[in-house]
Amino acid sequence: MSILMLSDEQKMLQKMVRDFATQEVVPEIERMETEDRFPKELIQKMGELGLMGVPIPEAYGGSGMSYTSYIQVIHEISKFSATLGVILSVHTSVGTNPILYFGTEDQKQQYIPKLARGEYLGAFALTESGSGSDASSMKTTAKLIDDMYVLNGSKVFITNGGEADTYITFARTGDAPKDISAFIVEKNAPGFIIGKKEKKMGLHGSNTVEIIFENCRIPKENLLGERGNGFKIAMANLNIGRIGIAAQGLGIAEAALNYAVTYAKEREQFGKPIAANQGISFKLAEMATNVESAKLLTYQAAALIEAGKQCNKETSMAKMLATKTAMKNAIEAVQVFGGYGYTKEYPVERLFRDAKVTEIYEGTNEIQHIVIAKHLLKDEGVHG
Repeated sequence: MSILMLSDEQKMLQKMVRDFATQEVVPEIERMETEDRFPKELIQKMGELGLMGVPIPEAYGGSGMSYTSYIQVIHEISKFSATLGVILSVHTSVGTNPILYFGTEDQKQQYIPKLARGEYLGAFALTESGSGSDASSMKTTAKLIDDMYVLNGSKVFITNGGEADTYITFARTGDAPKDISAFIVEKNAPGFIIGKKEKKMGLHGSNTVEIIFENCRIPKENLLGERGNGFKIAMANLNIGRIGIAAQGLGIAEAALNYAVTYAKEREQFGKPIAANQGISFKLAEMATNVESAKLLTYQAAALIEAGKQCNKETSMAKMLATKTAMKNAIEAVQVFGGYGYTKEYPVERLFRDAKVTEIYEGTNEIQHIVIAKHLLKDEGVHG
């Protein structure tokens, strides 16, 4: 489906998200920025609107919409707040979907309705201080003792950490490099400790914390999927998570373009709007072209996921281009605004800070290059 041909349902969804963002999100942005305040009330309202479980089946309390519609929500909301965009992306893609795809029916019934309605917030605990891109080198362990798994170790850079109710957690259950298992860990589990909160350049209002497991005990029933199958679960859901970050990057890139166009038409120098200068108009033209390119790649990848197709290459392409465009457009928007762009008085300064991390998390763009190249070499090129 072309993004230029939204269904009536998607047009209504788009309008609802824009109205919500304009009326509810925009007034809270300054508090999120200055106080680094986690937007609990906004998340609650998003749950009431059905936005916390857009692609989750209605049978499990979700909205039952398409995966493309879910990506559309992240795209739209990230134009106003990249912070809310990443909170939603992590919650749905890697915080809820692993249970939906790999959980038992009891696990689905216990957790997914609460997550889909926004009563619970989800998080994903994979990264460690010594294992980022190389997830198979993690040190956190899980040992089965009687009827409980006992976890020891730590995780870092956990989005939604400290606020989330459930954490999809990965730990080593054997000596082989990929002998890793996945678990559903609740925030009130004994031995589950929230460590330091990171002070970030951007995405203020989004909690990023360290998590520590000190003989953390969870029921053996909280094993997610089969024992030793955690690496497969992690990789499957990271692929889905990447398209969410692509949508976030797309929202940032489009917001930067919109602000730059408006400012260039209003700001006058030498007796005319700066948009009349070729140096500025060419910047805007390139920014707009890059946005459209990223949009097509992102929505194509979403459509492939929706159709159940293998699309690791396409999601990596979308993530790489959309986030690169977010960073480039944010830089150019600051340039168009000139000295004002470097001040907190104007929103492009926030976009500049928010954009950079999109090139890093959910797999660095260097990792995306590796993924794309491997598929190209294996498939012997690009096929239409």
